[in-house]
Amino acid sequence: MAVYGRPALRDLFDESPTPHIAHPPETHHRDFYVATDGSFRAAGSGGLGVVIETRDGTKVTRLSVPDGVPDNNVAEYRALHLGLDVLAARAPPDARVGVLLDHDQLAENVNAAVLAAGHPDHEPPRPYSVPAASANHWRGIRARLARFDEVRAARLRSRENPAHPLANSPDSYAHVNREAPRCVLPETPDPEPAGDGQFPPPSRADRHANEASD
Repeated sequence: MAVYGRPALRDLFDESPTPHIAHPPETHHRDFYVATDGSFRAAGSGGLGVVIETRDGTKVTRLSVPDGVPDNNVAEYRALHLGLDVLAARAPPDARVGVLLDHDQLAENVNAAVLAAGHPDHEPPRPYSVPAASANHWRGIRARLARFDEVRAARLRSRENPAHPLANSPDSYAHVNREAPRCVLPETPDPEPAGDGQFPPPSRADRHANEASD
């Protein structure tokens, strides 16, 4: 189950805005959740952090990897690329995936790519804004997104991201990389009650727009 004292990724996802995409009540029926973060250090190595859980909070894996990157944007894209690669090796291709990021632009790009995949002309709702140094990782991310049945990205604050400490202190969290790899499937969700009068709420993409950023 999820680590005691820390919210499950499912709970964090359900309470976070999903840019460009409405947040329907069945959101919690994602099969897997992956939280990633990347850190940049002008002096010394940065790091990549990954946390993957199933819908019921069962831990799949955690990673805390030292990594030298040229800037913070590359770190964020590289961390998501790593997280999706690891998830792809442990999840079936028809999985529904929730992605948690504290990088607003990356979260918007992920959801725009998901919407573009379903568009007749494969056009996103707005042009992607990808830093040039992250272009190769963005191509890899899009390839991984296309593998899964459904993907949605939510954005949260750095202090709420469980991958944040793993990315920022890889020396302190090196032990998580020695945890035994797990290939677990989520429990089957209970059926939704019929006729409960629930309707998908509007998108919460601008929920934190007026709040100070981290």
